[in-house]
Amino acid sequence: MEEMLTTEQAASVLRLHVKSVQSLARRGGLPGVRVGRKWLFPRAALLARLGRAVRATAPRLADLSGRNQLPGRVVGISLAGVMGEVRVRVGEQELVSIITRASVKRLGLKVGDEVLAVIKATDIMIGRP
Repeated sequence: MEEMLTTEQAASVLRLHVKSVQSLARRGGLPGVRVGRKWLFPRAALLARLGRAVRATAPRLADLSGRNQLPGRVVGISLAGVMGEVRVRVGEQELVSIITRASVKRLGLKVGDEVLAVIKATDIMIGRP
């Protein structure tokens, strides 16, 4: 059975106000079903829509060799000594990058900024949940 989200949960996933989600649903702009006075939204369809929107608007850094460029939003920055920990939300997941304090400053990073997490690795492990 498909997981369904309430209006509040859908708003959180889409980073929209609850009233915006309701308005979009009424106009047919979001996949959803009305149950009484409430709306329910299929989680997978919302995530797919979110992914398409992010990919369509996200800039690419063409001058990098890293092919795995994931658009996200900075959700936390912790600085200690010469290093910084930058947490980036990509969809419903969070990535953590350790970079120099100077890089945090040079990039002008702050919570809420849209960024690209560029992954360059020789090995990527795959596991099952």
